[in-house]
Amino acid sequence: MTKLTPMERIWFIVNIIPQGTVLPYGIVADLAGLPGRARYVSRALKLAPETLALPWHRVINSQGRISFAKNTEPFQTQQELLRLEGITVNVGKVSLSQYQWKPDLATLVMTLPF
Repeated sequence: MTKLTPMERIWFIVNIIPQGTVLPYGIVADLAGLPGRARYVSRALKLAPETLALPWHRVINSQGRISFAKNTEPFQTQQELLRLEGITVNVGKVSLSQYQWKPDLATLVMTLPF
């Protein structure tokens, strides 16, 4: 098994978030084995090569909000991409109780290579 870097683990997690669901930065960090590193998730997404085509828009903050400043191009892009996946976004906020991905143990054990 190839050892993945912390950034590669984050990219892996983001890539397996199912369409129509979201995950907060902190949960992405936890699943990548990096508890308490939510800000590192943000950095990893910013540095991800475009060729990875990561569904970055599925990562939001712990309150269910889009983290970009309102009315900016990145905010509008993320909001639109989420809506295209059937996620209701109300003034930049997503209902985590409705849309947060909650992978079961079998999914984690069978999918995560780390």
